[in-house]
Amino acid sequence: MAPETNKASGSGGSTESDAPVKAPPSKKKEEKKDDDLSEEDLALKQQLELYVERVQDPEPGVQKLALESLRQEIRSSTSSMTSVPKPLKFLRAHYGTLKAHYEKMSEADLKKYLADILSVLALTMFAEGERESLKYRLKGSEGDIGSWGHEYVRNLAGEIAQEYTKRQSEEASNDDLIELVQQIVAFHMKHNAEPEAVDLLMEVEDLNILSKHVDKTNFKRTCLYLTSAAKYLPGPDDLVVLKIAYEIYIKFTEYASALQIALFLNDLQYIKQVYTSCDDVQQKKQFSYILARHGTAFELDDDIASDDIDREALEEIINNTKLSEGYLTLARDIEVMEPKSPEDIYKAHLLEGRASAGASVDSAKQNLAATFVNAFVNAGFGQDKLMTPPTDSSSGGSGNWLFKNKEHGKTSAAASLGMILMWDVDSGLAQLDKYFHSNDNHVISGALLGVGIVNCGIRNDCDPALALLDDFVDKEDPSIRIGAIMGLGIAYAGTQNEQICTKLSLVLNDAKAPLDVIAFAAISLGLVCVGSCNEVVAHAIILSLMERSKSDLQDPLTRFLPLGLGLLYLGKQESVEATAEVSKTFDEKIRKYCYMTLLSCAYAGTGNVLKVQNLLGRCAEILEKGETHQGPAVLGIAMIAMAEELGLEMAIRSLEHLLQYGQQNIRRAVPLALGLLCISNPKVNVMDTLSRLSHDTDSEVAMAAVISLGLMGAGTNNARIAGMLRNLSSYYYKDSSLLFCVRIAQGLVHLGKGLLTLNPYHSDRFLLSPTALAGLITMLHACLDMKAIIFGKYHYVLYFLVLAMQPRMLLTVDENLKPLSVPVRVGQAVDVVGQAGRPKTITGFQTHSTPVLLAAGDRAELATEKYIPLTPILEGFVILKENPDYREDQ
Repeated sequence: MAPETNKASGSGGSTESDAPVKAPPSKKKEEKKDDDLSEEDLALKQQLELYVERVQDPEPGVQKLALESLRQEIRSSTSSMTSVPKPLKFLRAHYGTLKAHYEKMSEADLKKYLADILSVLALTMFAEGERESLKYRLKGSEGDIGSWGHEYVRNLAGEIAQEYTKRQSEEASNDDLIELVQQIVAFHMKHNAEPEAVDLLMEVEDLNILSKHVDKTNFKRTCLYLTSAAKYLPGPDDLVVLKIAYEIYIKFTEYASALQIALFLNDLQYIKQVYTSCDDVQQKKQFSYILARHGTAFELDDDIASDDIDREALEEIINNTKLSEGYLTLARDIEVMEPKSPEDIYKAHLLEGRASAGASVDSAKQNLAATFVNAFVNAGFGQDKLMTPPTDSSSGGSGNWLFKNKEHGKTSAAASLGMILMWDVDSGLAQLDKYFHSNDNHVISGALLGVGIVNCGIRNDCDPALALLDDFVDKEDPSIRIGAIMGLGIAYAGTQNEQICTKLSLVLNDAKAPLDVIAFAAISLGLVCVGSCNEVVAHAIILSLMERSKSDLQDPLTRFLPLGLGLLYLGKQESVEATAEVSKTFDEKIRKYCYMTLLSCAYAGTGNVLKVQNLLGRCAEILEKGETHQGPAVLGIAMIAMAEELGLEMAIRSLEHLLQYGQQNIRRAVPLALGLLCISNPKVNVMDTLSRLSHDTDSEVAMAAVISLGLMGAGTNNARIAGMLRNLSSYYYKDSSLLFCVRIAQGLVHLGKGLLTLNPYHSDRFLLSPTALAGLITMLHACLDMKAIIFGKYHYVLYFLVLAMQPRMLLTVDENLKPLSVPVRVGQAVDVVGQAGRPKTITGFQTHSTPVLLAAGDRAELATEKYIPLTPILEGFVILKENPDYREDQ
């Protein structure tokens, strides 16, 4: 039998092992070979040959002794496999002989002994697909397989996987294999090879065995591998793997990690189980902080907190009422409370000549841009230089700035006050109140939207936003209605509030309502019921879509109806299929657009490679005139691929190809897709691409690229992007539309003076906040037709970004939830999945005192043992409890 080249690791250590064993070599050659061997090796070789002869002896006693000696020799040499062990090398020539003798032997213990030895010899001798090592192992004795060494066990695991697949196709029994798997898993788990144990169990589709073998020392590494592997598994296997990780975490009382998985699975029963399994109130407060960051609407009942005071404390955290306070604590600590004006951001004095001359013109469009910049930069700080100047100044006052804007510009200006007072409900509503008494409908509309923005992500038992906005939804004036509808959508995103669903569904079916009111009602419904697959709402939007006239379908705002429908299925994968089929019956003008939007929303954040291929295929089609469905397809690629780093890099490369070969409407969407992939995470290669596109001859491509530069640098204060945008502002000083885009981007880069992020991912990039992603998608879909929407009278769609705004901070608090400053190390996160030992999880770190800012890809760990954090992932609010074993060094 001709052997394959040696399979053992490090085969480079032996050259002779690669020689095929066909005909016996001639005497001369053999003598020459023997001359090359050292005396020791020669003695070993002759010894082994003697054993092989003795094994064939008719006397059982002699056979047994020879087999025992062979076992000893092989075992002592296979414990570490750096090169092919000598006994295996010398026995290769006799493999055929031993096999032939094995066939002749009568059934007995000795035959099993020989099967064990043949199983190990097959390690270096087997032909492709033979699986002899496994064959003889199953016929051998029941002894401990670990004693033959790691390499042997590894090889067996590989053969079991192949054999299992074969038997599955033949529908044969696998019981003997599963017994062997149990042994191998136990061996791997004992020897710190958890990934190999998990891989084998995935191959034989029996991960339930795992929990028997996990203990306190290895459960964290096992679960880390399981959760990381889940990203690359097809459904429903990924859910099975995550559920097992969840069960292991619960078993070992690692509740915070279990909660992360429960949120990933979006399973309210699991979330409740985490709360009920844990008795510690402080831990429950930490869970509530995690839920608040994720934006989950979760009702606490008596099982979770029987004590009223505890329940109130937990509800206060889940409702996010402390967010504003924590954010301002961070701002004071970093000393950025001083309000900034748009001029501080533009830094026009750094540009020579023409730009500064052009910028002095006080046009409505530039004032509108300044309104947005001012809102983005001072977001959440409660004070600025345009809308909330000190009361004593006789000249200033928000009224003055408000009226420097034209008609619909006033809407955005009034709403900007809501963004400046974001998350601070009491003060925000008090300051917005004065606008409700205005005679100008646009101002009232802006105030309504401002109420929604102030309440964004903050829940309150007395529902102030609903009480204020409810009456205005049915007013005559469309701008007031839009303000109220958008305000409700932003304030109650992700809450699935039935009262609002009913109210907005009525607007959708109102025959007299103008198209823009209906479009915003659809978006707000999508936001309130994001990812809920709510059939009643879906039905209402579908009906509204079917009733649209031909002229309505031509309108750019109609794109919001399919998007509202898509948001209902955000990340819900197959659940969208029935609705997607219905969409194929729509008018041909909107049919494909709707299908693409539904598909891209349903698989957003899943990393599903097949869907990305499908969308890429759609982008390759040559379009008939007037079709626009490739825009959402390009955005869909980014929405799906943003799930994990590898897919993200691949998507960036695919989008580069689309830029080169795609048609115009694809090129206009590519920059937006790149902006979404690198949101609040400036990557140099993408930055260069966008910089190139920002000078594109097609002004819509350039606009999209400029906005995307802003999204990519959102809240990072990135100096390179800021410099690029300054240069663009002088380059486009004559083009008011592009200059407007540059200003918006400048505002985004300095979002919250660099304390906020738009990234929908959190908890070490493991969890995706659906409301945050929904806000981003809505804004990007609006950017697919900037001229009609953002430069038209609907520029306030930019405020949908508020749904994704979160402080990028680590704020440590003590058990009374008061800020506590401790030293932490902040550095680049390192992927330690499957690495042996206790590798460092961060690199290139610096030590700071909390509160600290975390950039994209950063990770923090405590630099003191005095406190123990109640969650393994240090992000957002982290409760610390004192370490009882800590002793101060004398």
